[in-house]
Amino acid sequence: MDGELTARHARVREALERHGLDAALVCGSEYTGFEGAVTYLSGFQIVHRYAYVLVPLEGEPAIVFPAEAHYVGEHGDSQIADQVFADRPGEWLGERLRGQRVGVYGLDYVMTVRDYAALAGAAELVPWDVEFDLARAVKSEAELVSVRESVEINLAGFHAFREAWAPGRNAAGVLSPAERLFVERGCGRLTMNMVLVGAEFAIARDDTVFGEFTIPSLEIAGPGGHWVEVSRALGTPSDEVKKMLEAYEEYYEVAQAALRAGATAHDVHRAVSAGFTQRGYHLGHVTGHSIGMTMIEHPKIGEGIDTELAASMVFSMHPHAIAADGVECLYMQDTWLVTEDGGVPLAGLPMQIFQ
Repeated sequence: MDGELTARHARVREALERHGLDAALVCGSEYTGFEGAVTYLSGFQIVHRYAYVLVPLEGEPAIVFPAEAHYVGEHGDSQIADQVFADRPGEWLGERLRGQRVGVYGLDYVMTVRDYAALAGAAELVPWDVEFDLARAVKSEAELVSVRESVEINLAGFHAFREAWAPGRNAAGVLSPAERLFVERGCGRLTMNMVLVGAEFAIARDDTVFGEFTIPSLEIAGPGGHWVEVSRALGTPSDEVKKMLEAYEEYYEVAQAALRAGATAHDVHRAVSAGFTQRGYHLGHVTGHSIGMTMIEHPKIGEGIDTELAASMVFSMHPHAIAADGVECLYMQDTWLVTEDGGVPLAGLPMQIFQ
């Protein structure tokens, strides 16, 4: 394994020791945004079915695949030498982990029912999503290079979307140049791009026709596998949305001071959301969240989240301002780097509605 992956395993083992666990079991599936934890610990990207990475407190790691789907991705990309193809992965893991206390990332959302049923009787399974996310929240220099590359690609895709956009065009046609660019620049399957219809997110289909105002939601991971989010609204805003833009401009300034090492996620949420709530807007989608090789990681930027931020954490920020009618809204995305002195918006895109 290369030095970067070895360092990631070391951080996970340090967390295991702190929590009195014998092993970490990381679950991933082909569902977009849920495969990244496996990539983070192995270099392997799932394209079909699911996989597990087992990192014991002591001993060598293993990556485990279901044997009925022998191809679930390019197995040669895995830097973990021990590749296991099991008829029932849960049974194999149960034998390997019998009597141990195991921290499981993805226990509630990702692990298959059949594997849980086989494994739960053999080992003590401890939900470990938050702890695993905190172990990987601070990005290494190599990861930040990957993050910046993803931001550059996402920004180019936004401009491709912007240049293709016009009132009367359909969403699929406008998004297609951006998607083409994303694939050409190495994103592969790792894109999740939508538009908002009213205050709701929707797939960009050919039966969605744009009016005078459009809100895209662009989320991609570049060749290094790190997800980012960068977008701006387009067109002519209503008077209500113009007021929301004022709150967005305030948030953009406030976040540059608030997203600093030592602040809590709760403090950041209160600071950046104040301009919206003071104007009477409801905040829909989460204000922000840590982002990495999994699209949404802990901590989120939200009420009551007392996790302390550290330098080199990366956050996606996208306050979702919704008017009292439940229809008019504004939603624009940025990827931010936490530093000792404050937040740095990595795309450098002006906070404005593009005409």
